[in-house]
Amino acid sequence: MELRECLRLIHDRVSIRKYQPKDIPDELIIELLKAGNAAPSAGNLQARDFIVVRNSETKKRIAEAALEQMFIATAPVVIVVCANYPRSMRIYGDRGKLYAEQDATAAVENILLAAHALGLGAVWVGAFHESAIARILNLPDYVRPIAIIPVGWPAEKPSKRSRYPIQELTHWERW
Repeated sequence: MELRECLRLIHDRVSIRKYQPKDIPDELIIELLKAGNAAPSAGNLQARDFIVVRNSETKKRIAEAALEQMFIATAPVVIVVCANYPRSMRIYGDRGKLYAEQDATAAVENILLAAHALGLGAVWVGAFHESAIARILNLPDYVRPIAIIPVGWPAEKPSKRSRYPIQELTHWERW
């Protein structure tokens, strides 16, 4: 991929919350997960796990635990990205918790970009009750759910949201 194509994908991606009632082949989901795992990780420990949910009742329960964001349940696939603490803590001790969370969040962005590149729509959902999601998915205590990503074929084309001018967000250190 050319640099310009990569930048176009980054700048053109938008959050999609409406999906066509059309299944997504496992091969595409695997591509999304591979893209997620290709994200940087502390010590290359890849301290993140992916839970793929297709069951409609489970998706409904996840949507309810995500502060009643019911559009989640309408996606053909929901990916829950989790931080796997022991995988990072075995090398980095307590600081490894932060690194595992960073590993997971980096994976989320890669999944969103890969979905866009494949013509799929997705959105990063961070508002949810962690303990409820952990119960619904039967997660072990050492795994923390970081994000919920509903994925589907887009049924909407939202306009891009405005961004702050980069000059307002950038602070140059001068020596």
